[in-house]
Amino acid sequence: MAETTADPEPDAAPTVLQTLRRLDSGPRGLTEAAAEERQTRFGANVPPGHRGISWARVLLRGLRDPFTAVLLSLGLVSALVASWGTACVILLLVAVSCVLRTSGEYRADRSMAALRELVATTATVLRRADEAAPPDAREIPVAELVPGDVIRLGPGDLIPADVRLLRTRGLAVHQAVLTGESAPVAKNAADEAVDRTSFDRPQLCFQGTSVTSGSATAVVVATGARTRFAAAHAPPSVRREASAFDRTVHGISWILIRFMLLTPPLVLMANAALRDRGLETLPFAVAVAVGLTPEMLPVIVTTCLARGASLLARTHGVIVRRLPALHDLGAVDVLCLDKTGTLTQDRPALDRALGPDGRDDPEVLRWAAVNAWWTLQLADLPLPDALDEAVLDAVDENDLLAHDGLAALPFDPVRRLATAVVRTPGRLGTHTLVTKGAAEAVLERCALTRPEHERLLARAAELADDGLRVLAVAVAEARARTRAYTPADELGLSFRGFLTFKDALAPTATDALRALADRGVTVKILTGDHPGTAARVCRDLGVAVPADHVLTADRVDRLDDTDLAEVVARTTVFARCAPEHKARVCAALRAGGHTVGYLGDGVNDLPALRTADVGIAPREAVAVARESADVVLAEKDLTAIGHSIAAGRYAGGNITTYLRVTLSSNLGNVIAMLAAGLLLPFLPMLPAQVLAQNLCFDAAQLAFAHDRPHPSVLRRPTVLRPRELLRFITGFGVLNAVADLATFGVLFLALNGPDGLDDAAVFHSGWFTENLITQALVMLLLRSGRHTAEGNRPGPIDWAAAALTTAGLLLPVSPLGSLLGLTPLPVLYYLLLAAVLVLYGAGLTVVRARDERRLNGHTSMR
Repeated sequence: MAETTADPEPDAAPTVLQTLRRLDSGPRGLTEAAAEERQTRFGANVPPGHRGISWARVLLRGLRDPFTAVLLSLGLVSALVASWGTACVILLLVAVSCVLRTSGEYRADRSMAALRELVATTATVLRRADEAAPPDAREIPVAELVPGDVIRLGPGDLIPADVRLLRTRGLAVHQAVLTGESAPVAKNAADEAVDRTSFDRPQLCFQGTSVTSGSATAVVVATGARTRFAAAHAPPSVRREASAFDRTVHGISWILIRFMLLTPPLVLMANAALRDRGLETLPFAVAVAVGLTPEMLPVIVTTCLARGASLLARTHGVIVRRLPALHDLGAVDVLCLDKTGTLTQDRPALDRALGPDGRDDPEVLRWAAVNAWWTLQLADLPLPDALDEAVLDAVDENDLLAHDGLAALPFDPVRRLATAVVRTPGRLGTHTLVTKGAAEAVLERCALTRPEHERLLARAAELADDGLRVLAVAVAEARARTRAYTPADELGLSFRGFLTFKDALAPTATDALRALADRGVTVKILTGDHPGTAARVCRDLGVAVPADHVLTADRVDRLDDTDLAEVVARTTVFARCAPEHKARVCAALRAGGHTVGYLGDGVNDLPALRTADVGIAPREAVAVARESADVVLAEKDLTAIGHSIAAGRYAGGNITTYLRVTLSSNLGNVIAMLAAGLLLPFLPMLPAQVLAQNLCFDAAQLAFAHDRPHPSVLRRPTVLRPRELLRFITGFGVLNAVADLATFGVLFLALNGPDGLDDAAVFHSGWFTENLITQALVMLLLRSGRHTAEGNRPGPIDWAAAALTTAGLLLPVSPLGSLLGLTPLPVLYYLLLAAVLVLYGAGLTVVRARDERRLNGHTSMR
């Protein structure tokens, strides 16, 4: 048997007989021996397996983080110059960060493994013991299906492989996971010569789709890695671009690397030229470079993200599979999604019942309900389809029992309508045919003049263009008879009116969209549906969609990447989108400087999930979509995304605050150290004192991982741009350096003139104390949560700043201080230092207010 393929050429539409011959099968199915042989040849019917990531692999991946690499390099240099204390501290920080990050991501991967067990695993197949035995229908594991197997499908069944239909009865398939179309697609086994793509062929059904109504018998044509579903598991041809978090980390890392590469040579050359010091200053130069580095950054970042991810998992069932994705969620300013199941409930709701004159007519609804009820009862259908269910939900049950059902001609994809024959009590000798279906199909069977037919057809088209689904209802009187009714009787009908349906809105969608808008997140709809349908949903949700804010896939195809990047910014709805269109839109938005989140649950969403900064999928999404997503939701609900964005912004706000506070303080200290090194006859601070000072800083800065930022952080994306950060830390760093230089003046006055500066221990002690206190002041005045919801109660930052101030005041007079080379200071120094700190605090407040005004102005312009 030739090896089968899942996607025949568009012009190849093999008949049932040709398909069975190619597969060497028949309507009675395979024998057990043939099935066993094919199982050996083709393998199990499972998608390419997900390789569970090992703990060691996650750990090694964490070591590739740029900040971690920078710290490891500094640790190595510290070890080379015999600064063992610095090297040990750095290595400890790297180890803590990597373990925290690895544990969080490994737990998320284990949670995903548990979700994979929730997939349906059996199918009904016809098998024979041998060639002469009759076929036996039984349930077998999906993994044991092979090409050539004949299977049976019913309502609610997941289609377990790519199949060619052999027989159908009112079959409709929901294939939104592949195409994005929210409406079920009618399928049939007819040998039609069609020139369509695979998904549009009525004879083919694909793995991962589901039966919404009807039943069928089909032959399996492709299994395992050969299905269209499995094709999505192939690795993307283009490597995924760096996310917002990766871009931020790499940008800041290169800024720090440049500073750190430049600092030690400057220190060495300046001391050699001006103070005739040689390599003995190398440990101090390394300590200065270490002092510039935010050593706690990997720990702070990992702790913030891990705490946020853990809180989301506990309170909202959200699994963050990749910890940096939580930061990216906080930076998201554009969220792309399909409307089906997110803005809508994936089911229609009755809109209006219109008579021939276009006015509301409840009789139209009553006749439609009679048709739906008796077709369901007399045609032995297991469940009503979605439209019939919407009709039945809208009427009183007593209206249905006013008629006696006699016969039914169920819906089929060729006629595109259904008819119920009923008898009304008190009208002996008369039967009523009630017909309901597609407007075109019903109207052509009605007794109408040409102008009437054209007018009603145009009216139906107008309703459809407005985003509504339309059914027509007609009736006819016939003399009572005993012979069966056939489709030939569906002629000369009397047109009664139209029923219109719209997508039932998700109950939380309106509030969720409003909350996202308040947080600066723009929602864009990328759907395979009709543009009118998508625009209608937006209008029903209160989202204004002007005509020029709707773009169809054919227009996307006509735009190059540059033009598309301009158009997508002002477009709200992208309709008739194929998978490649969704990915292009996400890429164009990213090219325009946006951080993009994409919510998808089907195979057709995979390219976009991989292109966006953050891929989001619900738990019930197809397995391959969950595996490709960065974040997995408990339900397909915008409210959960809102909670996730809030958690990301809180975590991102703390990370941003830490970086701004730490880097500006460190830069100021480095500038002051370089100046002091040139002005003083001794080193401005001993390497052991630099290390002790950094340890105090680091311990206090852990509080940033537990702070709760001000609620204003939620109102805008937490995007940290390297250039803006460099501008911030330069301004505040210079201000901090000025405070340090002012401290030199204080020491000059407190120690009775320039001769006092010859006392290295006193100078070291004074500057050590000032550094710790100014760091505490910076933590209090530059944090984003300085006016928290807790009111006047002290928070983690307040306690950390108090502890840092206490250490600065007590260490010089403690026994540990003498070990570090520190000594007590005169009382006058503390009085003068208090004046310097008051002026420094005022300067910080003024510069911070100006920076906030500039930032708010920039945000409003965007």
